Amino acid sequence: MQSIIHLRKLVWGIGLMVIFLCACRNKGELTKDEQLSVNPDDETAMLDSAGNELTNTMIMNDTATYPSSVVLTGLPQHRLVSIYKKMKVKNSRSGSFYSSGETGYSEENNEHFMPGIDVLYGFNLVNIAHYDFLTEKQNLLFKKPVLIKSLYYPSFVQDSIDKKPVNRDYYLVSVYDEDTNKDTLLNKKDLRHFYWFDANGSQVTRLLPDDFSVIRSDYDPGNDVMFLFARRDKNKNGEIDNNEPLHLFWISLKKPEKAKQVY
Repeated sequence: MQSIIHLRKLVWGIGLMVIFLCACRNKGELTKDEQLSVNPDDETAMLDSAGNELTNTMIMNDTATYPSSVVLTGLPQHRLVSIYKKMKVKNSRSGSFYSSGETGYSEENNEHFMPGIDVLYGFNLVNIAHYDFLTEKQNLLFKKPVLIKSLYYPSFVQDSIDKKPVNRDYYLVSVYDEDTNKDTLLNKKDLRHFYWFDANGSQVTRLLPDDFSVIRSDYDPGNDVMFLFARRDKNKNGEIDNNEPLHLFWISLKKPEKAKQVY
């Protein structure tokens, strides 16, 4: 009887050890699932359209990338190319800009995320290349690899609001572009910033203050504005905690170069 009890304990012990090792391995795999290593010794300054320094953007270690698809925009002269980080195993999952409440906007003649705007969600989407057919030149939206969660761009198919044509001539990007918590990794633990780019992808403005991280958004069809919910990094640890204050901003989709705070 004692030998049977010892045998059962041994089996249970081996089982628990296997579970523990698998959990550790999976945990390690998850930490590498969507992140980039950064070099804390090198920094470059990212400038807005007025030439003002936005923040220090860490230089990434060498990252193998590949062009995935051509994004057709509502601006015939301009096309975008999605650039992804190469993975050893193909992963079809896609990230999401919103943690909750992502419903988008639709009415009878609007099938896009918001009128005149389509959205591309990223998972290991590390940059966007902009190509101009008239000049036959290409430029990257970001100087270094980043983790783009959402790219908003002019929809290829014509949209309307109240039966009036609506056209967009800019790009909006939700992105992890800075190692804000200084752990030498760029991932979802860092603050998520929100940018406006002009049609050429050359002028850029960060729409929210540096210490805010975008959480989710809503669309107001009556005013054609986008509401942005964002948490402020009050304790300045470079990460967002759920108990940190939630604020509300809005941007006009007619001219979204500036965000205004509601709450």
